[in-house]
This record gives sequence, structure tokens and C-alpha cells, in this order.
Amino acid sequence: MARKSPEGHLSPSGRGRRAKVRQVRGDYPVEGLDPPHPNPLPSGERWSGPAQGESAALYRLMTWLSPAYPVGAFSYSGGLEYAVEASDVHDPQSLQQWLVAVMAHGSGGSDAVLFVHAHRAIAAADDRALAAVAELAAAFVPSRERHLETTAQGRAFVEATRAAWPCDALDRLAAVWDGPVVYPVAVAAACAGHGIGLELALPAYLQAVAANLLSAGVRLIPLGQTDGQRVFAAIEPVIAETARRATATALDTIGSATFRADIAGMRHETQYTRLFRS
Repeated sequence: MARKSPEGHLSPSGRGRRAKVRQVRGDYPVEGLDPPHPNPLPSGERWSGPAQGESAALYRLMTWLSPAYPVGAFSYSGGLEYAVEASDVHDPQSLQQWLVAVMAHGSGGSDAVLFVHAHRAIAAADDRALAAVAELAAAFVPSRERHLETTAQGRAFVEATRAAWPCDALDRLAAVWDGPVVYPVAVAAACAGHGIGLELALPAYLQAVAANLLSAGVRLIPLGQTDGQRVFAAIEPVIAETARRATATALDTIGSATFRADIAGMRHETQYTRLFRS
């Protein structure tokens, strides 16, 4: 009876390519053909995905900024819960306006600037600059709950990432700054430490922040999922412009102008019925 040798398996040279195998009848090898791969690539097609370094960067970014990453982002609304209670946000249009204001002129824009300077400090091995960014970021929060929101997520991100994706940058951050670490500084340090450039890391971070606010709005108003995605699609240019502007903003010119959002964050602290921690 014929039996396959250990060589008789699918060709490693390409999906769908028929590979030669050797069968043995008695003492005489016989050339044979292996069946084709059950799901071959189209004729002539070759895998042309991102380079290995780009794949690793995307994998880590998608992991770190996923709702599944254990930072507890889902439990914060950045004051949006009070804005819904006060009817400032009540439909897709008002939610879009709120997100545009926050991401372009409020905490989203400020976090983007802090992210840029923390990333650059790590990349340049400038411990003094890193400590200055971390200290300013911890102070640059307008209310108690917003401070809890960004520092609790920052601490959780550092702990999870040092355990699963360790890098010298996070150790350096802990060495130069012993105060609370805000979320954008923590993520920026990890990205720089793993060689993920600003052009990829910053838009991804801003997208994740906006997505979390959008999710809170969809649940609070409430909105349908399709309406929520229409809002998200509409603010895409705002995210891109915020990232671009942040890369050209000096740290000593950082600022925001979203008073209603800041006040909403403060009033949320005494809101009677609450689903979110901020």
C-alpha cells in the first residue's frame, strides 16, 4: 500500500500551487501531486500587506486603543452626561457640534498637544522635557472628575502596558515623574517607546477618544447606531486637522475654549442620576 512521506503536504511556496510529493511503493519513490489549497488566492495574486514594522505598529495601536484594553474608558463621558441632562446635546446634530468643539477646541485638542510633546521627549531621550510635559498635563485639567478620568486611565494604561508590552520609555516616565500620569502622556510614551511614529499614533489616539465620547452620546441621548456612525464620519476631517495643528503647537501656547463642556464636567459631580464617572 502506498504511503506519504513526511514531505507530502501542502506546498509552502504558494496557496493553490500544486506541490510535488514523494510516495513510496516498496523501495521505489514515485512522484505525485498534492491537491490544491481549498481557498486559493486568485491567479497571479500575491500577498502585499504592510511591512513587518508597520504591521506590528498597527497591531499594538489597535490593541492599546481598543475598548477591550483595560483602562475603563467606557465608564467616562467627559461631562457629556450632564450636557444631555441639560438638553445641550439631544440629537445627532447637537452631538456632532459637541464633539467638534471638544476635539478641536477643548480637551481633545489639548490632549493632542500634550501627546505630541510627550512623544517627542521620549524620542529625543529628553527627561527634563518629559517631566515638564507630564507635570503640566496633570495640572491642565479643569475639574475633579475630569482629573480622575484622565489619570485613572493613564495609570491603568501604564500598568497594563508595562505588564504585557514593556518598554524602556514607560520605565523612564516613571523615573522622571512620580505624580499622576494622564492618559495622553501614557499612550504617547508607549508609542514612542515602541517606535510608533506620531503620524500614525496621534490620529489613532484622537479617534479612540472621539469614539468613546460618541459611544457615550449614543447611549445617553439615545441615538441609533447608524446615526452615531454618520456623526463619526462627519467629524473625520476634524480629527485629522486637530492632529495636524497639534504637531505645530508649542507647549507654552496650549489652551482651550470650551467653557460649556468644562462647566458640564464640573456640574456632573453633583448630578443626581448618573451612569458615568465623569
